[in-house]
Amino acid sequence: MPRSPLALAALATVAVPGLDAYDVRRPAHPGTDFDIAVVVDAARRRWVVRAPVHPAAGAALEAEVELLAGLDAFCTDGTLPFAVPAPVGFAHLPEGGRAAVHEEIPGRALDVAELEPGPGLGASLGRAIAAVHELPTSVVENAGLPVYDAGAYRARRQAEVDEAAATGKVPPTLLRRWEERLEDVALWRFVPTVVHGDLTNERILVRDGAVSGILHWGDASVADPADDLSWLLVAAPPDAADSIMEAYQLRRTELIDPHLTDRALLAGELALARWLLYGVRSGNADVVADAVAMLEDLDEHTRTSPTGEAWGSDVPTAPVAAVSSYA
Repeated sequence: MPRSPLALAALATVAVPGLDAYDVRRPAHPGTDFDIAVVVDAARRRWVVRAPVHPAAGAALEAEVELLAGLDAFCTDGTLPFAVPAPVGFAHLPEGGRAAVHEEIPGRALDVAELEPGPGLGASLGRAIAAVHELPTSVVENAGLPVYDAGAYRARRQAEVDEAAATGKVPPTLLRRWEERLEDVALWRFVPTVVHGDLTNERILVRDGAVSGILHWGDASVADPADDLSWLLVAAPPDAADSIMEAYQLRRTELIDPHLTDRALLAGELALARWLLYGVRSGNADVVADAVAMLEDLDEHTRTSPTGEAWGSDVPTAPVAAVSSYA
């Protein structure tokens, strides 16, 4: 049973000594792996409490806590131009594990429709993602989160394609397209960086025309920086995407990766394969049917597009949050 907001508020008062809970509310975007509430104290400060709902979520929270402690130091010294939800207190749970509490980061979820070319929010977004990719990889290694080299990451993507092919539900021409790109050795010569691993508009908070915070770091790793850019190249208006990438490239100190955009676009296509695998693994026939329909649409688009590229406003994309655990 989900914990009630009042139960979560009680956990927050245990986790943060002196916190005098005045009000408690459900968040605008509740998670599936955590019970979450926003607690307002008597001084009108707002706190977010997260309690894992199963052991795997609890283990993920512990790894994320270690990472956030490291990231918070980079926020403090200005290396990261935004805030992260660094926990300030914990409360042990009767079933094991613990709940974490952090101050709410001011801002609202990013609306990609508001992204425009030129300086402004798009440029801020590009710089924010680049700042993450510029972090020392030790911040992830010290938290015990996954670290991949380019070859291992390419092999991981190949394994996903092989598993998707085994379902018999991916159009053969689309499989050949993916295989060709995975076999292109030049495409996969990249320097792994710190990546968030699950960026969506709901993970990014904006305030006063700039990125104010980035949430949900449980899928962070050292991997392909293209993965953090994929969703933006798909979702943002094309002219805004150009400005985001320009700001991103200017912020990177030693960016020599001519195939970054190519891999980002491929990652967007492979998200459909992961959506299919999510449906197959979970036994969800509706998800499988949805994935098959989107794969067929993607196949049709790539076969009929003059350039063979997949992207445009009429091309379907998989729900990123739903497939992140399978990335």
